[in-house]
Amino acid sequence: MIDLGVGHIPEDRQRRGLVLDFSLAENLALHDYRQAPNSRFGWLFPERIVRRARGLLRQFDVRGGGPQTRASALSGGNQQKVVLAREIGATHASCSPLSRREVWTSARSNSFTVGRGSARPRQGPCFSSHSSWRRPSLSDRILVIYEGRIAGEFGPDASEEELGIAMTGGRVGEVAA
Repeated sequence: MIDLGVGHIPEDRQRRGLVLDFSLAENLALHDYRQAPNSRFGWLFPERIVRRARGLLRQFDVRGGGPQTRASALSGGNQQKVVLAREIGATHASCSPLSRREVWTSARSNSFTVGRGSARPRQGPCFSSHSSWRRPSLSDRILVIYEGRIAGEFGPDASEEELGIAMTGGRVGEVAA
């Protein structure tokens, strides 16, 4: 999925999102360490990795340490911001899925602002969820997928009812048999 430009923010940031014994710079480079400017011909450039990490930590307002700080030393909310910074700020990413349980309340407003503000045409974060949690306020477009197919496309003004019906594979106005 990484090679296809899809990032992922796992629900459990400590077990699946970060390597707690790695520095923040190392965690931020987990997906991109083999690509320029982080490396060339198999040679890593640690100073470039640290420089990029410093910028991402500033952009995502990660507090409690710098590029050389171990991920385990941060608070939970700041650990989540590091995962968001890696996935949304990745040089490879064209879509970074997030789900409702994956972002701590304290990190939500900053992370979503950065995520939407960083979107380029045909590129940006994708928020995924099994429920309709806050998507209208975060999305320009909502696609509901049911059994592997797009069951509906909605604007940010879609009602909970419309989304709920599409999530079950139905269409608005259909009567259950």
